[in-house]
Amino acid sequence: MTSGALADHIRQKLGTLSPAERKVARVLLAGYPAAGFETVAVLAERAAVSAPTVIRFVNRLGYRGFPDFQAALRDELDVRNASPLSLYESADLGRNGTDGSEGAGPAADDTTREGDGTRADDAPDAALLRHGSRLFADAVTATLAELPPHDFEHAVRLLSDRKRRITLAGGRFTHLLAQYLGLHLMQLRDDVRFLPDRDVERTAVLAALTRRDVLVVFDYRRYESDKTTIATLVQEKGGKVVLFTDTWLSPAAPHAEVVLPSRVTAPSPYDSLVPTLAVLETVVAGVIATLGDDARNRMQHGEDIARRAGLY
Repeated sequence: MTSGALADHIRQKLGTLSPAERKVARVLLAGYPAAGFETVAVLAERAAVSAPTVIRFVNRLGYRGFPDFQAALRDELDVRNASPLSLYESADLGRNGTDGSEGAGPAADDTTREGDGTRADDAPDAALLRHGSRLFADAVTATLAELPPHDFEHAVRLLSDRKRRITLAGGRFTHLLAQYLGLHLMQLRDDVRFLPDRDVERTAVLAALTRRDVLVVFDYRRYESDKTTIATLVQEKGGKVVLFTDTWLSPAAPHAEVVLPSRVTAPSPYDSLVPTLAVLETVVAGVIATLGDDARNRMQHGEDIARRAGLY
């Protein structure tokens, strides 16, 4: 199991669990992470199963018992709530590179490290380039390998459904990813928009949500409470939520139809969005393949209009 990916691990295990164990899993995911700190008796009551079923469930996840499971959850929350500053202060920035944990810190030095390809006589910049190359390549490969195929396919179906209206919303940094995906989708289909920043416009958009709406939301650690609120509103209106998040999962996850987690490993204290960008471009490829000639015709029409308007 990937460090810091407990909820994602539970999701991936759903198909291997007994019906009673799946009830425990769904209660945990619906109230994640707070539900994980309930007692065995309370969790069993909420899931309408026996206490031994709860114990078997955590054993199935690889834990020796419920206290072991809760200890792992506490460790995960410490990482989940980390800020770039706390990662900077907890890392030895002047010496070692990352310790392999998600989002952990900094630059490599010029000392030899087994398996990293770094040589003692390397210049620091060359060592850092090699270190970054390994980290990003591994993070992208692992992210794409760990994506739940069902969620990925469902995301492509929702974004390709021209009867649905797509609204995209990002955060402090991830608004750039929302714009990147949205601009691609605008070239492929109609009814794509960004959630407005101004209060009156945002309220109007949220008030007009219906069952045909799909919210694509980006929310990564140091999660933003408005993303959970917006996802809840969409779910209440019968719409669908596609959530891009990290491996610790945004609090908006219980309200999402689709959850696409990405690793955030980086050679600095800032979480990397490189793996998420790889997921986005793979999703775009899926949408193009699904729309087929309709996507090509839409792109051709856009090119023609842009030329006539003098935009190209």
